[in-house]
Amino acid sequence: MALNPHILAWARDTAGLSVDEAAHALGFKDAHDRTAAERLQAMETGKEEPSRSVLLNMARAYHRSLLVFYLSEPPRTGDRGEDFRRAPGLKPPEYDPTLDALIRDIRGRQGIVKDLLEPAEPRRVDYVASVTMDVPSADLAHRITDRLGFSLAEFRQRATVQAAFGYLREKVEASGAFVLLLGNLGSYHTNIPSGVFRGYAIADPVAPFIVVNDQDAPVAWAFTTLHELTHLWLGATGVSGGSVDTQLESYCNSVAGEMLLPEPEMNELRFLRRASLQEAIGAVAQFASRRKISRAMVAYKLLRVNVITHARWRELDKHYEDEWIAVQAQPATKDKRESGPSYYVVKRHRLGHALLDLVKNSLAEGFLTHTKAGQVLGVKPRNVDPLIYIAGMRGGQ
Repeated sequence: MALNPHILAWARDTAGLSVDEAAHALGFKDAHDRTAAERLQAMETGKEEPSRSVLLNMARAYHRSLLVFYLSEPPRTGDRGEDFRRAPGLKPPEYDPTLDALIRDIRGRQGIVKDLLEPAEPRRVDYVASVTMDVPSADLAHRITDRLGFSLAEFRQRATVQAAFGYLREKVEASGAFVLLLGNLGSYHTNIPSGVFRGYAIADPVAPFIVVNDQDAPVAWAFTTLHELTHLWLGATGVSGGSVDTQLESYCNSVAGEMLLPEPEMNELRFLRRASLQEAIGAVAQFASRRKISRAMVAYKLLRVNVITHARWRELDKHYEDEWIAVQAQPATKDKRESGPSYYVVKRHRLGHALLDLVKNSLAEGFLTHTKAGQVLGVKPRNVDPLIYIAGMRGGQ
């Protein structure tokens, strides 16, 4: 089957690679008659037909399915949902190769999960697409709290922010949604910064998905989960970032903020109206720590209730962002003799019990092959059984 050479150039370009970079990634070498880049250019202009092994390498290097290279025309950019939001003041790029590859991966997983659930008894998550933004955000916050059986006091009583998130995650998954922690394509080389995306929601009534970027600070995971859960209630599929410039973004933030930090509690920080930046930094840190929420969330809420100005909020937001960047840039200092959690424990934590239990039961009933199970779980087929076995050991999450 003849290939359209424009597909090759499109795949490389949308992967964000120059001809030289792609030739190196593909393992091409300079020869006496032409360079590695010239060999790739010959393929992209139709002068040379790539072998199947070269196409397989392209699929890997460009984060594309092999089938894409046999299309007659380049496909359109993957659908990110009805809104795309990232860090404040930044416009979304037409194509972010790693993010779009992650979205394709998530959609593929969700599609398999939906196929597993649909043949069973009609399963519909009742709250998906059940409201509009005409409902006051505080009212929706109360409705979601009641639907989940979520206790703010219990959330705050957990020993760590990770444990508090685990409590919230259990409630959300019990309501019918799947909550995953994903921030790359399986390797730290493809880590996606939280400034690009913080969360992603697929508002499907059969298999609703919430994806939280685990490259973001753990203290932000609970807020992102509730933000994306609000997307599900609204029936709005989309990628969430840090911008507060859209009506939908602002509404979802308000709902999540009301659930984790009811507005009356903000009275404790009214004195910050006249405080210095350093005083505000210290007070917000103590206030947020007691409640297992992020300082950035508290600062945003202060802005919403007019305790601080937009300029002060920008100062605080930049301070937190700079601190997070500095923390991520620090080299690991952990004693090499200390052993961290195993590969399977980390994977289990990222996938959540709801997805693991579904895959485990589907394998046992013969509805799922190990190949498909590996695709859903993001592991190789040979790693499915060890992961499922360890997932059955219900330790702390």
